Amino acid sequence: QVQLVESGGGVVQPGGSLRLSCSASGFTASDYSMRWYRQAPGKEEREFVAAIGSKVVPTTHYADSVQGRFTIARDNDRNMVYLEMNSLKPEDTAVYYCSRNHFWGQGTQVTVSS
Repeated sequence: QVQLVESGGGVVQPGGSLRLSCSASGFTASDYSMRWYRQAPGKEEREFVAAIGSKVVPTTHYADSVQGRFTIARDNDRNMVYLEMNSLKPEDTAVYYCSRNHFWGQGTQVTVSS
């Protein structure tokens, strides 16, 4: 059974940093492209944030809005995917979701506020 569990969200001041974690079970995460999405307050759709390819082609891709501030990475030994977020802005406030194909986690809340 595929499961994705996000953690690491919280409240941070503008300019601060957070690291989100996605624990994968029921499959080998390194065999798949893994993605982070977010859904901001009041918005109906989830927005793409970052992606990392499988171990065969481990390329990374980022939304323009987070390029240079966020880094996606994986720990294959722990079957984990991470999203390192730096220089956070109020507009980064959202629920962040880990995804593999059509599987989603429950999300973790990130709030950037002074």
